[in-house]
Amino acid sequence: MKNNMNWNFDNSYSRLSNAFKEHIKPIAVKNPELVLMNEDLVEELNLDFSKINKNELAALFTGNILPEGSNTIAQAYAGHQFGHFTMLGDGRAVLIGEHLTRNNKRYDIQFKGSGKTAFSRNGDGRAALGPMLREYIISEAMHKLGIPTTRSLAVAKTGEKVIRDTPLQGAVLTRIALSHIRVGTFQYIAAREKKDELETLFNYVIQRHYPELENSKNKALDLLTVLIDKQIDLVINWMRVGFIHGVMNTDNMTVSGETIDYGPCAFMNTYDPKTVFSSIDRFGRYAYYNQPNITKWNLARFAECLIPLIDKDENKAIHKATEIINSFGNKYEKKWLDMMRNKLGLLGKEERDKSLILDLLTWMHEKKADYTNTFCHLMELEPEKNRIFEDMEFLNWKLRWKERLKTFNNSPKKYEKLMRSFNPLVIPRNHKVEEVLNEANTDNLEPLRSFLEVLSDPYNIKKNISKYQIVTGDEKGYQTFCGT
Repeated sequence: MKNNMNWNFDNSYSRLSNAFKEHIKPIAVKNPELVLMNEDLVEELNLDFSKINKNELAALFTGNILPEGSNTIAQAYAGHQFGHFTMLGDGRAVLIGEHLTRNNKRYDIQFKGSGKTAFSRNGDGRAALGPMLREYIISEAMHKLGIPTTRSLAVAKTGEKVIRDTPLQGAVLTRIALSHIRVGTFQYIAAREKKDELETLFNYVIQRHYPELENSKNKALDLLTVLIDKQIDLVINWMRVGFIHGVMNTDNMTVSGETIDYGPCAFMNTYDPKTVFSSIDRFGRYAYYNQPNITKWNLARFAECLIPLIDKDENKAIHKATEIINSFGNKYEKKWLDMMRNKLGLLGKEERDKSLILDLLTWMHEKKADYTNTFCHLMELEPEKNRIFEDMEFLNWKLRWKERLKTFNNSPKKYEKLMRSFNPLVIPRNHKVEEVLNEANTDNLEPLRSFLEVLSDPYNIKKNISKYQIVTGDEKGYQTFCGT
């Protein structure tokens, strides 16, 4: 397809050796049909689809036609999946290339659900419409919540059925990322035990993502330190909004610090640290409260890959890496406390802050309070009156909080502004996600579009927002699925 859409490809990853990827094209589909296109993202990427019709767009976003300058590959990677190491790779995804915007920002453009690759194992390489729309909804919601994430450019139906438990409509998601390089990419290369390949990947990541480390005395140690900080910031953002990733395998942790792979993800309603929604997480490995521990565990696996690059003496390298990994706990607690202070509108730091925060969370857990709406109540923006907030224990806690708000020259104007910037009024409530996906499966996209519109501005009051804030029914037994 001629490049009249402003595609500007420079495919640096595909120029690496074949150890890192397989050259493969998306498998053509029968009857492509565009479902959603992200107009805001189109603009951010400086793309222009005004001169091509809807049929051509559908063909483009399913891989039936490829833009000029693309170079399609499936990336190789490995991963600890629920603790078990496996050699993996893009089993149902094809990276079509790296697009450079006018201000020289580089983005991977990837098709998800585009057919079999060498890494598909027993899979069909396809994806169903529901999971692809779920990723579109949640990834765009995360972006608007201010959380680093891959994004969704388009969803197109294939006109073919995919067979899971039942036949489902097939679809392809176009995913945008700073890159798709994962901890698992390093694990894959490290497992091959070829130091030159490891150095190639390491140098590529430094040049692409962290050029400020080029002149560092020990680039490997400094990269590990930077990644610890990035991943702590990311998981604290997840905890801030009650997001549960659901499948925090090492192949789902990017070296860019973006959230990736919205499979069995969900947002917590009732505050319970042990909340798990994923149907395959039977032991709570990736429960809400365990996300920081798993982040540290994944980073330790990344550190293992870097050992040959940290020091020629393996024992010294292990000692240095272990010291950095062990800094995780203190860093996380400090940043988590700061985040919770922000949610509560507290300026400065006091020793008693930790007990104030933990007492609130303990009360929320015991009383089964809604996580998001509790903070809406504290901002006097709750969607409906809830008698739970008349509880005497809570009212006593509130008096302590009000006293703390008076310190460090705080004022209602200051703490209201702070709280409003850290506490969303609306999140993708699970029942709403399911509701709009069910409608989309019957070709009614209006509820989905309305939902996306509300989610596009989560920190401000908008018309009709309340129906997206209210929790309905008991979520006990609610499950999410990987969509593979």
